Amino acid sequence: MGLFPLLLAMFLAAGCGKKEEAKAATQVAAKVNSAEITVHQVNYILARNPNVKPEAAVEAKREILDRLIDQQLAKQEAIESKLDRSPDTLQAIEAARSEILARAFLEKIAATLPRPTEGEVKKYYVEHPELFAKRRVFSLEEILVAPQEGLAAGLREQVAKARSMRDITAWLKSRDAKFAVNSGVRAAEQISLELLPKLQEMKDGAIQLFEAGDGRVDVIRIVASKPTPVDEATALPRIQQFLFNQRSREAVAREMKRLKDKAQIAYVGEFAGGAAAAEAKAKAEAEAKAKALAETKVKEKAEAQARAEELSRASKAAGAKARIEAEIKARDNPSKPVQLPQETIEKGVRGLK
Repeated sequence: MGLFPLLLAMFLAAGCGKKEEAKAATQVAAKVNSAEITVHQVNYILARNPNVKPEAAVEAKREILDRLIDQQLAKQEAIESKLDRSPDTLQAIEAARSEILARAFLEKIAATLPRPTEGEVKKYYVEHPELFAKRRVFSLEEILVAPQEGLAAGLREQVAKARSMRDITAWLKSRDAKFAVNSGVRAAEQISLELLPKLQEMKDGAIQLFEAGDGRVDVIRIVASKPTPVDEATALPRIQQFLFNQRSREAVAREMKRLKDKAQIAYVGEFAGGAAAAEAKAKAEAEAKAKALAETKVKEKAEAQARAEELSRASKAAGAKARIEAEIKARDNPSKPVQLPQETIEKGVRGLK
């Protein structure tokens, strides 16, 4: 090879190298001591915040970069202090790694699912007028009643004849029931899909009792409501996303069941016997604790009653003893006429004149 071709090759190689270095440099957003923060890191975080508007993207990127710089500085100091070797840190890193991998697997499942069709979305719109065509915003008063044996039947009767929520709370207080009062404004989509159709049938001012599956009882009064319908064009994208999320949850649940069915899972130590055994053990412990507490209360009540009876007997005995002693003293020392001073007698006589 001649000198000129060799020099040309060297020049081209040097030029390419500078071009590649310049290209690589553009991917660096900031340098923190010996570490680099890349544009990809900034964009990754920005992409996970879909609510950022395009006109605010530049400012958002700057804020993200500043947070990453702070994070990198703290990370470097942690490594300098050998905190990356501590058991707690290693455990936290492993937990984060497990969570990230598990989430990636679940996202992979969701990515394979088809989006709901237009027909499915429109069908949902028609079948749920309480959420869309007949949507209402409710002003509600609510009484949340804790589970108590034998309370629901009586409470139902009170709700049927009550004129106000104050009447119901007064009745609950007379029964020593535990309850909480709440009020506020809620749109239809903020109410559970199980409860919403029942509220939709109620008129303003109506009071109704609802029993939850866990023994809780909710008493709800509609103070007022306002029709706020949502048209089909506005609702369809939301419905599609909702149905897709619902489909994703069901797919994930099926896949996790499949994985559990084929896996060998053994509960060890205090968790031996699985979730059912742990639940039964917790229930037995709770029942034993409740029984012991009840027995303690009965014992304390009996002891208090015994003390009260003992004090009563002692008081009666002391009173009887005092009366006897007074009678004996009166018998041994009969009362004598009181001898008044002569001066007092003379003053009395002069006063009668």
